[in-house]
Amino acid sequence: MHPQKKFHLVFSLVMGALMIFIMTFVISLVNVGWGEHFFLTWMKAFAIAYVVGVPVIFFLAPVARKIAGKVLGVTP
Repeated sequence: MHPQKKFHLVFSLVMGALMIFIMTFVISLVNVGWGEHFFLTWMKAFAIAYVVGVPVIFFLAPVARKIAGKVLGVTP
């Protein structure tokens, strides 16, 4: 695998984990509160969101970079 593609894959996995970890925590806390089943609810939400989110990041990050580059008038 080309180093740039490998970097993009690892970036997607790490960014997905960090972003989804925080977002599912906040949304789970808002929706169910800090109760007995919070951790299980959060981990279920995290697992589902990670499976969906990482491919989204992988495929849409280059598109977002191009759009940001055009908005700012720079080459990403």
